[in-house]
Amino acid sequence: MIVTKTVIPRRTVLRGVGTALALPLLDGMVPALTALTRTAAAPTKRLGVVVVPNGAPVEYWQPKTAGADFEWTPSLKALAPVREQVLVMTNLDSVGAEPGRGTTHSQAASAFLTGARPRRTAGAALELGISMDQVAANAEGIGRATQLPSLELSLEGGDTVYGVSTCDGGFSCAYLNNSWANRTTPMPRETNPRIVFERLFGDVGNTSAEARRRRIEQQRSILDAVKGKVGHLETGLAPYDRRKLDEYLEAVRGIERRIQLAEQQADRELPAVSSPAGIPLSYEEHARLMFDLMILAYQTDMTRVISFMVGREESGVTYPQIGVTEPHHPLSHHRDNPEKIEKLARINAYHMQFFSDFLVKMQSTPDGDGTLLDNVMVMYGSALRNSNRHTTQNLPILVAGGGGGEIKGGRHVVCPEGTPLTDLQYTMLAKLGVPVDGFSGTKGLIHELSELS
Repeated sequence: MIVTKTVIPRRTVLRGVGTALALPLLDGMVPALTALTRTAAAPTKRLGVVVVPNGAPVEYWQPKTAGADFEWTPSLKALAPVREQVLVMTNLDSVGAEPGRGTTHSQAASAFLTGARPRRTAGAALELGISMDQVAANAEGIGRATQLPSLELSLEGGDTVYGVSTCDGGFSCAYLNNSWANRTTPMPRETNPRIVFERLFGDVGNTSAEARRRRIEQQRSILDAVKGKVGHLETGLAPYDRRKLDEYLEAVRGIERRIQLAEQQADRELPAVSSPAGIPLSYEEHARLMFDLMILAYQTDMTRVISFMVGREESGVTYPQIGVTEPHHPLSHHRDNPEKIEKLARINAYHMQFFSDFLVKMQSTPDGDGTLLDNVMVMYGSALRNSNRHTTQNLPILVAGGGGGEIKGGRHVVCPEGTPLTDLQYTMLAKLGVPVDGFSGTKGLIHELSELS
């Protein structure tokens, strides 16, 4: 047999003026003889965390039966298309919050990914602990193997980094951030899709709004800057890889168009509002753009660790598009009013639809010998269960994706009552291949992630 396949380095980047366009994994990146003799490529595993605010009514969220035969509840039914790639987790408790002692939103949010209790301060003397996503970002072969060790995204800005303002209970608003680099440093979150896009593909040396606008005017598409190099590359690719590359480039261009449209709409419709360039006026478009950017970041292996805070605790966002005009946080203090509880569940289902669409897109994105969804593990959930009482027991938690063959989905896993959430986080880190002996004081493994219960 004559092997003529062109071998492309995995880290191939097409460079233009102010542009560095990484490529998705192509068959041509595997040495030809290896490709002919291998049985299965070792998958590239990725980690994701998606956080939603203000809890979830248990009666609308938790399935009544355990195992593979569970029925979807109203809050979860959007996940039906990816059922076999989802685990519903029950009886996981936060160990960093203070149940029975007036847990605040700040305590719950800060404990969610760290398993630690925050130091009560309204100033800069913050103290908490490293979060599970940043443990992965620091690991060889995970965060250190990529250009960006991690991405921290959000739909909401606010004083969540080093701020001196006080949120609830005398805690700094910085504690509303769930991702922490170490005991004293919360990770800043990016809300602007344009800046995220530039971090992935463009020149980020100057990120001022005016500098970005000049680059947009001078270079309408990063693909224009690398068009010749794309054409040269495609001549050496097999038909399957050419199709895969074309689909990827079209996705990049599509996101560019949506960002540019958002910028034009912001300038034209609300000239008096100082909205950062690139943030859509539509909540739905903002959310979908961020999820699509996550897929591109994973697909190009620019990063393997992403945390996305859909909304921060105490979020006051309203959702008139689904008939909920009350601000989210005040509504969450429902005082057991059935009408308000139903509206909260409606918000949960609305957020879940975005997450489901994200999973479906990953399921249709080839990655190695499978799909992107096969090789990612994503923890989805909220730092509170009942935000009316600020309870942090039996948190609303899901795990989605195959984890590179490490996770078996399609089940409702009921853990023993009182199981620490950190057990799940430690288990996910272990399955990701992060060499840690425990996480935030726990060494417990949840074997049901990969074993039929």
